[in-house]
Amino acid sequence: MDLEQLELSPRVRNALRKACVRSVREVLSVSAPELQHRLALLSLREVKELHAAAAAACRSSPPVTALQLARGECPSLEPGHRLSLACPVLDNLLRGGLPLRGITELAGESAAGKTQFALQLCLSVQYPQEHGGLGSGAVYICTEDSFPIKRLRQLITQQARLRPNVPQALIRSLRFSDNIYIEHTADLEALQACVSQRVPMLLERGLVRLVVVDSVAALFRTEFQADEAIERARHLLAFSSTLHRLSHTHAAPVFCINQVSDVVDGPNPGRCDYGLVDSKVQPALGIAWANQVMVRLMLWRQEGCLRSGGRTSAPRRLEVVFAPHLPRASCLCGVWEEGVRAIPDEDLGEELQTTS
Repeated sequence: MDLEQLELSPRVRNALRKACVRSVREVLSVSAPELQHRLALLSLREVKELHAAAAAACRSSPPVTALQLARGECPSLEPGHRLSLACPVLDNLLRGGLPLRGITELAGESAAGKTQFALQLCLSVQYPQEHGGLGSGAVYICTEDSFPIKRLRQLITQQARLRPNVPQALIRSLRFSDNIYIEHTADLEALQACVSQRVPMLLERGLVRLVVVDSVAALFRTEFQADEAIERARHLLAFSSTLHRLSHTHAAPVFCINQVSDVVDGPNPGRCDYGLVDSKVQPALGIAWANQVMVRLMLWRQEGCLRSGGRTSAPRRLEVVFAPHLPRASCLCGVWEEGVRAIPDEDLGEELQTTS
């Protein structure tokens, strides 16, 4: 970008002309003291104002602080800018649900119930905004297992039970299965083609507002050897950059399911604890992927049994590992016929009990 496009004082323009500084890139590529040394006529305050003007010209949207995100004051986001998980306790844990911009990751061991959350979100996104949805569909990208169509059909038939406060006529009017677009990718090339060609088309046409990847680790783990960490990180960054661009352009949440790796004792420069110091497992793909995630959640399957109205479920604990707008917190939940429901702490000894 040319500096002529910026609103600068004649004094600053004259200094830039004498120092042969012609582009915004030249201004932003050096520190303020270095730039002041080149622009001898300007004070440090004037140089900082020049830096700020150059940076503002490069931004496509105003910066958003973590406090604004937590309060829902972001000017670039529409009112009610969360995708509900269709459970008040889970929504309360996440301050309303999934943010519309950025990558939310759910990691956990096999059979923890991660796919159940993804399916529930695929249905939740189809409700209108006043009921926590986005009034659109979802694209579900499978990288390891086939899509659980039977479980999806069961969840659809149980929507009235999961959402008793939503008008039954509205639930019956939604064609849930018609608005979930399923993609199967067998290798990284197919995955990249999917997110760079087919998914953008669905988003641009307004057919979907949620992107699910189940799972993000499968292909990156199988296609690279241990000594190819740099190459794997390069592909990971390209993939995550595409997801971020789609999410921010279309205000569409990206929900990525991740596997876990056993923690190896001793020095491990690629390990990324992020608060999970005492855990025996860590989310897969290391720090290269962790730096691309805005919200990291962990799902733990625990011993015991949750009971409700004659039904039982293995207890799970959903934990917020990190997020710019959320504190470290967790809640207990179970997977039932109608979907995932969390249990308020005050109800653990009443309707639902944990038994060994």
